[in-house]
Amino acid sequence: MPKIDNIEETPNPNAVKFLLKEPVTTGAARSFLGASLAKDDALARSLFEVGGVVSVFYMDRMITVEKAETEDWDDLLPKLAVPIRAAEAAQGGAAAAAGAGALGGALGALMSDDPRLLRINEILDEKIRPALAGDGGWLDVVSLKENTLTIKYQGACGSCPSSISGTLMAIESMVQQEVDPALEVVAV
Repeated sequence: MPKIDNIEETPNPNAVKFLLKEPVTTGAARSFLGASLAKDDALARSLFEVGGVVSVFYMDRMITVEKAETEDWDDLLPKLAVPIRAAEAAQGGAAAAAGAGALGGALGALMSDDPRLLRINEILDEKIRPALAGDGGWLDVVSLKENTLTIKYQGACGSCPSSISGTLMAIESMVQQEVDPALEVVAV
């Protein structure tokens, strides 16, 4: 059972990040944009059952919960703490393997034979993903087709206005400078 180490605000006013003392996955990111998508995931399902939750993202020792605009954090936070404390801690390889299915298109993008993708993921790992994780979010590369790189924000970044504007422009600028000046970056 993970213990909550801290609760942090994110740049998205409708999302908070729970930092845990024990991991709930070992490297696998899990993202759920609605209760119907979380029916097979005990932790995410239990967080949606609290009510007022619109998305759940978790990875390693972090859980990000996004609330409905009408909900109040003062009412919601104590209710969310209950299923988080009751969640199972990750048990090594099995938990990571179970979470790998949540990667979806990202796994296909990583297995592509386009050499630009390796460099793009290196840039994202070095310069972008750590900052997004610090804000309770993440991003995956969905595809690279011709000169269009498609990415998907997760967690607090999924509905944050700054990820759709400033962060997206920064990513595009980096990949254009370091990989290919013709690349366009699109978020889905």
